Amino acid sequence: MATSDTKLADTGDKIVVGKGEKPAWLTLAFANRHGLVTGATGTGKTVSLQVMAEGFARAGVPVFAADIKGDLSGISQPGEAKDFILKRAADLGLAFQPDQFSTVFWDVFGEQGHPVRATVTEMGPLLLSRMLDLNDVQEGVLNVAFRVADDNGLTLIDMKDLRALLDAIVPDPGKKGEEGEEDPLAPVRKAAQAFGNVTKATVGTIQRQLLVLENQGGEKFFGEPALLLKDFMRTDRDGRGYINILAADKLMQSPRLYATFLLWMLSELFEELPEVGDLPKPKLVFFFDEAHLLFTDAPKSLLDKIEQVVRLIRSKGVGVYFVTQNPIDVPDRVLGQLGNRVQHALRAFTPRDQKSVAAAAQTFRPNPKLDTVKVITELGKGEALVSFLEGNGTPSMVERVMIRPPSARIGPITPEERKAITDASPVRGKYDTAVDAESAYEMLQKRIAGTAATAGDGGEGTGGGRGGGILGEIGSIFGSIFGTGVKRGRLTTGQKIVREVTRTVTNTVVGGVVADLGKSVGGQLGGSVGRALVRGALGGLLRR
Repeated sequence: MATSDTKLADTGDKIVVGKGEKPAWLTLAFANRHGLVTGATGTGKTVSLQVMAEGFARAGVPVFAADIKGDLSGISQPGEAKDFILKRAADLGLAFQPDQFSTVFWDVFGEQGHPVRATVTEMGPLLLSRMLDLNDVQEGVLNVAFRVADDNGLTLIDMKDLRALLDAIVPDPGKKGEEGEEDPLAPVRKAAQAFGNVTKATVGTIQRQLLVLENQGGEKFFGEPALLLKDFMRTDRDGRGYINILAADKLMQSPRLYATFLLWMLSELFEELPEVGDLPKPKLVFFFDEAHLLFTDAPKSLLDKIEQVVRLIRSKGVGVYFVTQNPIDVPDRVLGQLGNRVQHALRAFTPRDQKSVAAAAQTFRPNPKLDTVKVITELGKGEALVSFLEGNGTPSMVERVMIRPPSARIGPITPEERKAITDASPVRGKYDTAVDAESAYEMLQKRIAGTAATAGDGGEGTGGGRGGGILGEIGSIFGSIFGTGVKRGRLTTGQKIVREVTRTVTNTVVGGVVADLGKSVGGQLGGSVGRALVRGALGGLLRR
């Protein structure tokens, strides 16, 4: 606690978020117990988010945050000693020291940061159905499509792969090949019908929803090189955590794409990270802004998945902080998992608003000194009610505090500043160029042309996939080590390892010596790991 002779500051195990009658400390050991930042528009939620992000970064914890309005980008630049900032710092007993933080900018559209991509396979049918707003029947058909792709070695990378697969599973018994032979895709269609009645009308509806997603820019999200989430979990040379900022102003024009994309990242973290239990500090902190979009009209199956991820991901060392206007935007079973709370002002002009304020007040541990319902409507800009976990992990009594001023710049940066940071990024060049390697679309086209083996050969259009000299031997060896099966909805661990190895190799190749060896070489790499090699950055080098 600050005194007249000392200045309030972060400690090795706690960060100071603000001060009222006493400092409001966020204990790092409890930061993976998740949190909630709420309040009406213009009450200071973004500043509170920035203050916490700065504190985590100083403690060596990497941060990911979506930047809805562009204001959070200022965290990459030194703060300015303006009068109101100096006054706030002095009132709180803080020594204001301008600071800036190592930042990596990301953008699904590749305009304001490094592109963020995932493959259709990694997204999986559940999240993709949510993104496309499919009903139960349509979701069932999409599950069939993924199963058929897995069983027939059809790798789903981008939108054209999924479109081609959907066309291939539509029943069309009268269709013939170019020379009058039987339909070359008959095995695929037969495999789809084995799981139930896949109708042309249902597939057509899914195709139309894919078109809507493409018109919203969703096709830029699906492709390769796919994001490796470990690139979010970096520290700089000073041991501070990198702050990863997703430019989301344009992405927010497609709110379902935004919400599903962030949920995919959480799901990937949950799947990939090992169990570590409770650590002295988190391995990563994830801020989910406009969190209500995640829960609006979400089906029960998706809510169950969200609850599971939020409940269990803390054991992976990840803290998730939802940012929204009102606690009632978050379902109770998720809200109960959020131990650290920051509540900015809410307005109560209507009976519904008054119920919302009362509901928000009930989420806090009562303080006999405060009328929480009344205080929520009286808070000024930069003020908040806070309750952080303390002691053995129990919530502290709610306190009214003034949020500390950020050390970095408040507000957006210029395009020139953003470009300079992106040019010096630790992942520069890794994701910036898209790779269109051989995948389901090309494989199906080969089958139609009569140049590929049938699905039962396991060759993915390569006549067995094991021939071809040394490349065939490499595919055989990797296939024997990691297996040839593809886990439904995502890549196997072996595939991801090989994909990263090939990216590393690719980044060390000088002069593009192998750039023209030909995309068709990928056909000689056997097994699922062979596909992973071609689909990764190496596939870009081996393109014809």
